[in-house]
Amino acid sequence: MDGMMMHRPLRVADILTFAEEIHGQAEIVSSTVEGGLHRESYFEMAARCRRLAKALLRLGIGLGDRVATLAWNGYRHMELYYGVPGIGAICHTINPRLSAEQMAYIVNHAGDRVMFLDLTFVPMVEKLAAEFPNDLTYVILTDRVQMPATTLDALCYEDLLAAEDDAFDWPDVPEDTACGLCYTSGTTGNPKGALYSHRSMVLHALLVGVSMQNSMTPGRRVLPVVPLFHANAWGMAHAAPLVGAHLVMPGPHLDGASLFDLMEAERVFAAWGVPTVWLGLMAEIEQRGRPPEGFGEIVVGGSAAAPALIRAFEYLGVNVCHAWGMTEMSPIGTLGNLAPEMQALPFDERMRLKSCQGRRAFGIDMKIVDENGTRQPHDGAATGELFVRGNTVVSGYYDNAEASAAALDADGWFGTGDVAAISPEGFLTITDRAKDLIKSGGEWISSIDVENMAMAHPHVANCAVIAVPHPKWDERPVLIAVPAVDQPDTDAVMAHLAEHLATWQLPDDVVYVEELPLTATGKVSKLTLRRQYADHELPEVG
Repeated sequence: MDGMMMHRPLRVADILTFAEEIHGQAEIVSSTVEGGLHRESYFEMAARCRRLAKALLRLGIGLGDRVATLAWNGYRHMELYYGVPGIGAICHTINPRLSAEQMAYIVNHAGDRVMFLDLTFVPMVEKLAAEFPNDLTYVILTDRVQMPATTLDALCYEDLLAAEDDAFDWPDVPEDTACGLCYTSGTTGNPKGALYSHRSMVLHALLVGVSMQNSMTPGRRVLPVVPLFHANAWGMAHAAPLVGAHLVMPGPHLDGASLFDLMEAERVFAAWGVPTVWLGLMAEIEQRGRPPEGFGEIVVGGSAAAPALIRAFEYLGVNVCHAWGMTEMSPIGTLGNLAPEMQALPFDERMRLKSCQGRRAFGIDMKIVDENGTRQPHDGAATGELFVRGNTVVSGYYDNAEASAAALDADGWFGTGDVAAISPEGFLTITDRAKDLIKSGGEWISSIDVENMAMAHPHVANCAVIAVPHPKWDERPVLIAVPAVDQPDTDAVMAHLAEHLATWQLPDDVVYVEELPLTATGKVSKLTLRRQYADHELPEVG
C-alpha cells in the first residue's frame, strides 16, 4: 500500500526561494577580482538569479544544455549555481587549475554552450578558444566599466542582467533532471564527469545542513576556501542558504595573510578547505601570534590532515572537523564532529578520533572488502577497499560507458579506490589510496602513516611519501619533504620516525624540496612525484 502524500519534485530553485523568504537578510560577502568587497543578501541574489534565468533563455539555453563556469568563489558564481539549473540547464563548473589539454577535453566532452568566466581567466581562455567548440558563447563576469579588451567575442554579465527584469517563475522540472556537472581530476586518463540531479543536490544540501550544525547555523559566518569549481564547494553553496548562514567568499585571494585578514574583518566562525590551505593559515597565525578574532572551526577534507596540524588548531581553541568524500559523492560522505559524550574524553583520545575521517553522513552506506570482494568487519582493525552507496552517489559517469561499467560492483556499490578501516562506532580511517600503498617485501606500508609521523617533527613543514623501485624488496618508501628550518636534521627526523614505525616501514631516503607539486584541487600530486623520482637511486641500506 502506498502512502497518501503529495509528491513535489525536489528542485535546486526551491533552496533559493526558501532562502529569499526565510533568510533573506543573510548575506554573501565577496572579495572580488576587481578589488574590494561586495555585499549581497540572499533576497537580492534571488532577484538577480531570476534576471539571469531570463538572460539564459534569451541566449537560447534550455533544458539539458551545459553552461560552463570558470570562476572564483564570489556572488556572481553563486548566482550561476542557481540561475542555470533553475531553468533546467546544467551548471558545469570547470577547475581553472587543470592542464590546457584536460580543460579542452572536458569543455568539448561536456558540449558546453556558454562559458561564464572571471576576468582572471580571460587570457587563459583566449589561448584555448581555438580548442573549444566553435559556437561557444563567452560571458565575462564583470560590469561594463571593467570589461577588458579581448579577442573573445564576449558578452558582459552585468549587461545581460540589466536587460531583464526579475519577474520570473521557476519552471517545474522533474527532480531527476540533471543540474550539475563536475569532472574528476588527478586521475590517469581523461577526466570523468559526475552528473548530479536536482534530487541528489537537494538531498546533499539537507545532509550537510543536518550534519554540520556547528557551522551551518542561522547567522553563522562561514568561509568556503574550497572552491565552487571543485565538487560543489562541499555542498556549502546549497547548505548555507538553506539554513541561513552567511557566506564569506575569498575570491582569488587564498594565501594565509589574505585569509586571515578577511576572516578577522568579517568575524568568520568556520572555514572549509584542504590541508595545504590550513598549513598556510597556521603559518600566518604563528607569525601574528594569535588566530583571527571569532574563528572557531575548520572543516578539513580533500586529503587527510596530519594529527600535528589538528592538534595545533585545537590548542588554539579552534574545533577541527575532518570530512571525507569524493566528486562522485556530491561530495560529502563523512563528517567528523564528535558526539557530546566524546567531547568529554581526554584530549589525546579526542585527537585520535579527530584524526579519523569522521562518521558517515545520513544516507551514505559503507562497506570494506578484501581483494577477493569479501566483506570485512567494521571492527577498526580489518582493512579493505571502501565501497559506498546512497542517493548522492553517482551510478556512472557522464557519456563514458567504459568507466561507468567499472565504477560499480555486482551489487551496485561504488568503488572509491580508498583503503580503509571502520570502527564499531562508525569512525572511518582512510589508510591510503589503493594506488599509494607501498608493497615492500610482501608487506604493505601506508604512506599516510609515515607522512603523519614525519609531519609531527618540527623540521618538516609538509611532506609526501612515495614508492620507488627496489631490486630486492620490489618497492621502498622515500620521504619528499619541505623543510621548516634552514638546515633540517635528517638524522633527527629519522630517529623520530623510528620511535613510531617498524624498521622496515622507515623511508630509505629523505629528499628536501622547496615545494610539493599540487593537483588541480590542491592535494599533493603523488603521481607527479612518482614520475619525477622514478629513477631515484636509493642509498645503500640493509
